[in-house]
Amino acid sequence: MSLQKIGLVYHPLNERALTQAQKLVERLTETNVAHWMCSAWEPNDIRSKLDGTSLVITCGGDGTILRVAQIVSEVGVPIMGINLGRLGFLTELTATEVDDKLDKILAGAGWIEERAMLQADLQPAMNRGPTQSFHAMNDVVMARGEIARIVHIVAEINGRHFTTYRADGVVAATATGSTGYSLAACGPVLHPESRDFVLTPITPHLTMHYPMVLPGTAHIRLTLNAVHQATLSIDGHISLPLANGDNICIKASPLKTRFLRLRTRGYFYRSLDHKLKG
Repeated sequence: MSLQKIGLVYHPLNERALTQAQKLVERLTETNVAHWMCSAWEPNDIRSKLDGTSLVITCGGDGTILRVAQIVSEVGVPIMGINLGRLGFLTELTATEVDDKLDKILAGAGWIEERAMLQADLQPAMNRGPTQSFHAMNDVVMARGEIARIVHIVAEINGRHFTTYRADGVVAATATGSTGYSLAACGPVLHPESRDFVLTPITPHLTMHYPMVLPGTAHIRLTLNAVHQATLSIDGHISLPLANGDNICIKASPLKTRFLRLRTRGYFYRSLDHKLKG
C-alpha cells in the first residue's frame, strides 16, 4: 500500500492524544511524507483535507474512530487507530508500539480489513420534518429519553410485523457494534467482517427478550409508540429527539469502514478474549 499523504486525527480533550499526533507530525516531516492534522470534532475540516489522503491515523480511543469512520468511509480511506483511550477494540497500536511500527506502515506493510455499516433513515411522523439519513459503524439505538419509563417500539422486518418491544429501547448493531451496547444488553458477538447485524432489546419487560441476528439484506423499520419523548442515537455521539409515531428504517449501508491492520488475520479472537477479561 503506497502512502502518499497521511492524516492525523486526535481527540481534542485528550492531552496524550494531541501529544501523540504532534510526535507523528515530527516523524512524518523528517521522512518527507505529506501529512495534515485535525481534531476529531471538526468533521468539515477533516473532509476538506481528505483529497489525496492514503491513510488516516487516529489518536484517541474507539470513540475517536467512530467519529472519523463516519467521515472517511465516504471516500474509502483506511483508518489505523492508536489507543490512548480505555478499551480500544477498534484500535491497532498502543502508544508504545508506534515508534517501532511506523516505518513498517510507511513501507506499505499490512492488510485491509473491511467492516459493514448501517444506514438509518429517520422519518418524522405527521410530516414534522424531512427524512434524515445517517451511516453508523457501531449501532443505531431507539430508546427512552430522560423520563425513566419504557417505550413501545413496533419492529417490522422486510415489511412484515415482527414484534412490539416494551423496553428501554432497541439496539440495531453491526458486527463491529456487537461488542458494544448490544453486548451490554446481552446480544451476541459477531465476527467483525460479518455482514450480518443484530437487533437487541434493552431491558425488555414482558415482551420478546432475545436478540435477533439478521442477514445483511434485511430491512428493519422501528416505529415509536410513546407519549413522552424518546431518543435516536447514532454511534453514541449523534443524538436526536424522537416523538410518537417517528420511525427509523435501517438497512445495510453502501458505505464500508476500512482499517489498515498489521496484526495477523486471526487477531480478533485473541483480542476479544483479552478485552472482555478487562
